[in-house]
Amino acid sequence: MTKTVTKTATKDTSKSVRNKKEDQMCESCMMPSSKDPGKPESDKYCSLCFQNGKLVYPGNNLKEFQKLCYQSMRRRGMNPLKAWFFTFMIRFAKRWKK
Repeated sequence: MTKTVTKTATKDTSKSVRNKKEDQMCESCMMPSSKDPGKPESDKYCSLCFQNGKLVYPGNNLKEFQKLCYQSMRRRGMNPLKAWFFTFMIRFAKRWKK
């Protein structure tokens, strides 16, 4: 008589469960909520995009907004290539989708 042993797969939930804040991104600039340097006033936007109850850049010109974001990232000391990549990704944010 042979004895069969069945193994049950166990899921490591400690790695798969994430903090809800880590999954959220700003709907305007795509900054992850976990990287927000300030205290956001809105659930949708980061503290850099939404201040005093309104969007800092209320316009709808994507290129102009990207330029402002790139300049801001460079002023804060970000590497030019990294700043370009993050600026490029802004076009995929919920606010800019048509």
